[in-house]
Order: sequence, then structure tokens, then C-alpha cells
Amino acid sequence: MNYLKLWFQIQSKNLCMCLKSVVHVSLFSELFEISHIRTIYHMFIAALLLFIISTLAVDYIDQGRLVLDFDLFYYAFGQLGTVIWAWTLMFAYTLLGPYYILSVWASLNHSRGWRTCVSALAALTLCAAQTSMLGIFPVYIVLHYQLPPASRFIIILEQIRFVMKSYSFIRETTPAVLKNTPQKGASLPYPSLSSYLYFLFCPTLIYREVYPRNPSIRWNYVGMNSLKVNLFYLYFILVRLCIPVFRNKSNQPFSTRTFILALFHASFPGMLMLMLGFYAFLHCWLNAFAEMLRFADRMFYRDWWNSTSFANYYRTWNIVVHDWLYYYGYRDFLWLTGHKLRSVATMSVFAVSALVHEYAFTLGFGFFYPVMFCTFAGIGVVFNFAMNDKRKSPVWNIILWTCLFIGQGIHVCLYCVEWYAQIQCPRTGTSFWELVTPRSWTCSYQ
Repeated sequence: MNYLKLWFQIQSKNLCMCLKSVVHVSLFSELFEISHIRTIYHMFIAALLLFIISTLAVDYIDQGRLVLDFDLFYYAFGQLGTVIWAWTLMFAYTLLGPYYILSVWASLNHSRGWRTCVSALAALTLCAAQTSMLGIFPVYIVLHYQLPPASRFIIILEQIRFVMKSYSFIRETTPAVLKNTPQKGASLPYPSLSSYLYFLFCPTLIYREVYPRNPSIRWNYVGMNSLKVNLFYLYFILVRLCIPVFRNKSNQPFSTRTFILALFHASFPGMLMLMLGFYAFLHCWLNAFAEMLRFADRMFYRDWWNSTSFANYYRTWNIVVHDWLYYYGYRDFLWLTGHKLRSVATMSVFAVSALVHEYAFTLGFGFFYPVMFCTFAGIGVVFNFAMNDKRKSPVWNIILWTCLFIGQGIHVCLYCVEWYAQIQCPRTGTSFWELVTPRSWTCSYQ
């Protein structure tokens, strides 16, 4: 117990020294003040308008009338009622479960003679509750109700977010409880429920009782960023650039020629999806929530597009998740190994990240096809060490962008091919090998 207490105290001190929230403005908010950069943004809006016009034109030519339906949206976001009540239960547990279990443990932890038993019981209770409500329950909801893709991703991504948030709260609160000994007749300092509630909604994965706050809320800024989370852009990318191509290819035998052609067809829409996801979520969505909560630290990303190494790209693409992985994964692993296995620590973080990505894609799409895991844990690790921070030439930035285009093309191509293979050749059994073997490898299209 003394060793555990010392470890928590040292790690908590290191984390507080290395991670102090300060006021930052998102990089795009500054860049959009430059008219040249704002023009690039206007080009993307023009591209969206072109998608809409082309879709209307094709529908008018094919059907003789203007048709702009959103059947894909209705299908993808089906059973929203189930999603809402399942999310509500997950949120209620994440708010109240870890908070009150740790609260009871904190109040009893300093009792003489029962400290070890109380800590063991609290740990077992917390593990059982976390496994049940944030482990088994979301998977059960997704599989039992056979939710469509977008609804599945809502449940699974929120499950991952709640796990990371609750872990951070536990990780930051436990050393404080172990370090503080209450004075006689005084109560032990413990975080307020309101600070934890605020943390569950604010755009960070590192728990603090106090964050830098802005003095007021700019509601027009909230509204504009909410409008910019444009799912219609994704809809038109799928309808105009992906579905027609891969629906036609599903009637052709899968071959090397078919794959190469599909890969190059998918590279451009894949890169559009990557940039759309980055801008819509990491800039617009997080800034909207930050503004509503007056959260002042808006450094959700850095200038990853200027990276000349994959090592820098991984560090700057998503600061929110990177900080969590770095402080709770990489640094803790180094401390446990005596700072001797830095490469192993890096690969361990990659492995965990790849597994989580693959888990989300497997449950989100409803089939197992470890494309994300192989590219992330395999090719990603190789590129991280091969294209390291020593690469400074602009040529390496071109190489990085080329690799990103090809990688996104591989993801979109293989997942789309597998999606239509699952439709053309549905499973006939439930054996393990049939569940984990991609249907596109064996499906003979009619």
C-alpha cells in the first residue's frame, strides 16, 4: 500500500507540473482571420454546393424530376430512441458510479485496521461496475437491438469517451485521497460533484477541479460552429463518390485489378472524409462545447498539416486524446519500467490505440475486418520510427500527405468492399472462423 501511495504521489506531481491548463485559441480561429486562408474554406463550401447541384442534376436526368431525399441518413441514424435511453443510463452511471464509490472509499480509507480491506472492496466494486455499465452494457445494446451504423458509432464512441473520462477522474482523485490525511474532527477534501459533471462535458480528457474560464459566452459563435458540423457534406461524399463506385464493383469478381482501381477511386473521398472529420469534430464541435462551457483552453490540435514526420503528425493531430495517452499510458509505463523501455512504451500506446480504433470500427460496421488495426499498429508504427522528427525537408511533408491519401484510400476501399460483400453473401453460420473471416475474401458475386 505504501508503494502504491508513493507511485500515485509521484505521478500526480509530475502530471501537475507537465500539464497546466492555460488559455489557448484554436489555430483555425486565428488562421481564418487571414483572408487567403478564409478563401480556402470558401472553396470547400463551393464544393458542397457543387455536390448538391450535381446530385439534383443527375436525379432530374434519370427520373425527370428533382429529388433530394436523405434515405441514407434515415437508415444510418435509425432507432435514435434506443440510443438516447442507453446513453442516458451510461451517462448517469459515469457521473454517479465512480464518484460515490470513491467518495465512500475516501471516507473509510484512513480507518485503522480496515484500510486494506476497504481499498480492496472499493477496487473490486469499481471494476465490476465499470465492466458492467461501460463494458458489457453498450455492446449488448448494439448487438441486441441491431442498431444501424451511425447509431452504433454514437453508442461505442460515447462508451470510449466515458471510459477515458472516468479513468482520468479515478486516476487524479486517488492520489489526492492517499496523500491527504484529515485533521481530527475535519472532513477529507474531496472533489465536488459539480466539478466532475463539468468535466464530463468539457472538451478535455484530463480531470481538474478548476479550468481556465472565459468571462462570457458568445452564442453567435456557438451557433456558427454548430452549423458547420455539416453531416450533409459526408452524405454527398458517400452518395456521389463512394456508393455508386463500390455498388457497381460488388458485381465484379474481387481481383488485384479491381482492388487497385477501387483504391485510387477511394483515395480522394477518403481524404475528404479525413479533413471533414477533423474540421467538423476537432474544431467546430469541440469549440462549440468549449464556448458554451466557457472553457478557455482551445488547443485541440496543432498544425499537423505542416508535419514532415509521422511522429509529429500523431502528436499534433488530436491533442485531446494524445494528452490522455501520453500521461496515462506512455509516462506511467515508463515510470513502471524505470524509464528504460521508451520504444516499448511507444509501441504499447500504438497497440492500445489501434485496438480501440478496431473495436469501434468492428462494432460500428457490424463485421470484423482488421484494416484499421493493421494500418495503425503495423504501418503506423513503422512510419512513426522511420519518418521521425529528424526529417525536416519539405519533401517529407509531400511524402506524408501522399501516405495519408493512400492510407485513407485503403480504409475506404476495403471497408466499402466488405460492406457490400456482407450484403451480397450474408453469413450462414456463427462459427468463430466465419465471424472473423472477411466475406470479401470468399464471396462469389452473382
